[in-house]
Amino acid sequence: MHVVTPEMDQFLALHKYQLESSCIPKIFWESLERKLRLQTFDAGHAFSLMKFDYEERGRGPREPVWAVVVTAEDGVSESDPESIYLVDHAWTFRVNGAKEQLQSCPQLLERLANMMDVSADEPEALVELVAEELWRYAQCYSLNASEAEERTPIWYIMDEVGSGVQHSDQPNVRIVPFVHLPDRITYSLMFPLEDLSNGTIVGRDFAEGPETDPDVRKALLLPWQPETSFLDEPFQQSEPPPSFFEDGRVAETLSDPDVEVDLDKIARPIRVYSEYSEVNKALSHPDFIIVNTPEEADLLWLTHHYKDFKSLGPNRFVNQFPYESVITVKDLLCVVCRRKADPGKECNSQTLEMQPAWLPTTYNLKTELPLFVSYFEHREDRGLDNHWICKPWNLARGLDTHISKNINFILRLPQSGPKIAQKYVEDPVLFTRVGIGPVKFDVRYVILLKSVQPLTAYVYKEFFVRFANLPFHLADLEQYERHFTVMNYENPEQLCHMKCAQFVIEFEQQYENMKWVDVEADILVALRGALEAAASKPPPQGIPHSPQSRAVYAADLMLSWSDEKEKIQPKLLEINWMPDCQRACQYYPSFYNDIFSTLFLGETRGKNVIPI
Repeated sequence: MHVVTPEMDQFLALHKYQLESSCIPKIFWESLERKLRLQTFDAGHAFSLMKFDYEERGRGPREPVWAVVVTAEDGVSESDPESIYLVDHAWTFRVNGAKEQLQSCPQLLERLANMMDVSADEPEALVELVAEELWRYAQCYSLNASEAEERTPIWYIMDEVGSGVQHSDQPNVRIVPFVHLPDRITYSLMFPLEDLSNGTIVGRDFAEGPETDPDVRKALLLPWQPETSFLDEPFQQSEPPPSFFEDGRVAETLSDPDVEVDLDKIARPIRVYSEYSEVNKALSHPDFIIVNTPEEADLLWLTHHYKDFKSLGPNRFVNQFPYESVITVKDLLCVVCRRKADPGKECNSQTLEMQPAWLPTTYNLKTELPLFVSYFEHREDRGLDNHWICKPWNLARGLDTHISKNINFILRLPQSGPKIAQKYVEDPVLFTRVGIGPVKFDVRYVILLKSVQPLTAYVYKEFFVRFANLPFHLADLEQYERHFTVMNYENPEQLCHMKCAQFVIEFEQQYENMKWVDVEADILVALRGALEAAASKPPPQGIPHSPQSRAVYAADLMLSWSDEKEKIQPKLLEINWMPDCQRACQYYPSFYNDIFSTLFLGETRGKNVIPI
C-alpha cells in the first residue's frame, strides 16, 4: 500500500500548482521531493559532458561547445521514478547588473568563460565576450509579486551539465525551472521524454512552447543555428486585423448616439468626482466643485480604466475615450501611426528608414518577429546602425527595458514577456548640463483631447524636459543614468529640475542655428498625425466619436539629428494615459484650471494651450 509521507504532503501543498503548470509527470514527484530535501545532485551518475572537437577550422559563433551524453550503463528510463535530476544554477542575475557582477567575481567570470569557450588577455575584454555570449545560455523566470519592480524577470545560467544540453528538434529530455519554496532557491529539473540508451546525446527544445509558425520558430532558434539567414525574407509591415486590437483586452461599450450632451444645461458649478489627488488639490476654478461620490457628479475624473460608456447617462462626462488604448499601449500606437506613411513610400530602399519620419521603426516581437529579424539582418548587411530599445508594451518607467545591438539578446527578451523592439535613437540631440556634459533628454507634451470628430486637440504650452545624469555615448548600454531620462523613480535626488522657458533659452544658446519654435512645430505635426491616425478607423482599430469623452495624455518625444545634423527630427516614443502631473501642478499652479476650462468650458484664450 502506497503511503504518503508528511514531507510529501507539505511538498505538494507548496508546489503542486508549479508541478502541474510545468507538466512534470507525477511519476517523478516523490523522487523530486526527496532529492530536494536531501540535496541529491546525481546527474553525474547518468550523464557526462563531452566537448566538441572542431579541429583546425575552429568553432563557429553559433555552434555548440559541449554535449551531454548518457553514460549510465543501463541508460535512463522514462518510467523510472528516479529519472529526474536537479540541475544547479551557476549564476543568477538581473540584466542591468550583469557586467558589474562579472567584473567583481573573477571566479564566476572564469567559470562562464570556460563554459562558453571564450578567452581574452584582459579581464575587461573577457567580461565583454561573456556578456555577448551569455544569451545563448541564459534562461529566465519571473516571480508572482504585487509590485511591478519585483516582477521584472530574473535571468540565470545553469551549471555545466544543464548548459551543455543542446537544442534538438526531436528533444529527448525537458528542462524546466523550479522554485523550491522552503529555501527560496530556484533549480532546474531535467527528466527524459523517452528511454535513453547508453551513448545517447541529450537534447531539448530551445523553442519549446505553443508556437507553431515555422518562421517564428526559425527566428527563435537563430542564436543556435549556424546557417540560418533571413536576408531573403520580407521585412515590410502591414496593418493587422481588428482581432489584434481586441486580443487580451476588455470589451468596451460606446456612448448612446442619442444621449443628450449639452454642457450649457449643466448647472454651475460643474460637479467633479476625481480619483486623482492632484485634481482635488489644484482645481480651484469657480465653475467647478469637487464632490465625494461618482453618483452626484457631472464629470468623472478617474484613475482606473472606464469601459462602459453606454451607461454614463445624459449630460455626464468622463476623462477617457473608448478604445484610447490604440494610442496609450505601445504596440498599438506604432501600428496606428504607420497609417500616416505615404502609400508606396513606407521604407527608403537605400537607407531603410521607415515612414512617417517622426515614428521610430518599431516591430512587435510577438507578432512580427520574422519581419524584425529580416530588417535587422538587412541593416547589418548594409553596415547601418543596429541599436534597438526593447520595451514591454504593458509596463512604464523603463521597467524590463533594454538597449542592445545583440540579436541573440533581443531574440531572448520575449521569453520574459511581450515586447516591442524600437529603433534606438543613436544620434540624439544633446543638452549640455553644467558639470556633467552633453546628455540625452526627452520632452513631454501634455495633450488635451476634446473631440475626434472633428479632431479638436491642444497641447499645454508649458512642456516638460527630463535629462539623463551621465554624458551620452553609444556604449555602456546597460547604464541607466546614461541612456534613460526618467530619474524621478530611479534616482530622484539627481533629478534635474528645469522649467521649459529656461530650457528654451539654453537650448537656443547651445544650438545657435536652431529655434525652438521650429522644433515645436514639427512636434505638433507628429502629435496631430498620431491623433488623426487613431481617429481614422472605427473601433477596435481606432478611437470613435464620443461626445461625453474628454482626455489628457502625455506624449514623450526625443529629438534626433537628420540630414547630417542640419535638421532636427522629433521622434514620438509613447503616449501615456493618466500621466503623473504632480510636477506640472508645482510648476504651474493654474495647470488644472487651464485644462478644465479648455476641455469643458471652451475657454482657450489665456489658458496656456496651443491647438494641434
